[in-house]
Amino acid sequence: MTRSELIAGLAEDNPHLTIADVERIVATLFDEMTIALARGERVELRGFGAFTVKRRNARAGRNPRTGETVEVAQKSVPFFKAGKELRERINKPVAAPNGKKNGGAKA
Repeated sequence: MTRSELIAGLAEDNPHLTIADVERIVATLFDEMTIALARGERVELRGFGAFTVKRRNARAGRNPRTGETVEVAQKSVPFFKAGKELRERINKPVAAPNGKKNGGAKA
């Protein structure tokens, strides 16, 4: 799902809001989450999951093309851990078109 698909879906589910309002809401939500993560805070959406920032220490890396050793600077990376409810919904068996249960795997 893309950001525009999310906005379209929310606008469809909430006809009392204009698309501009929905765009502003989505942008504000993402901006606030980004600002909190940039401050090193944890963002938790109950039933969905939690976003955190993990720090990666500086290290010696290797250029795969030349084999030359290069220094990789310390950096922060976003990390997402799915919540219990999301994991359960994703792993829930889905009914196949023929009416039989299908665990999501192809036969």
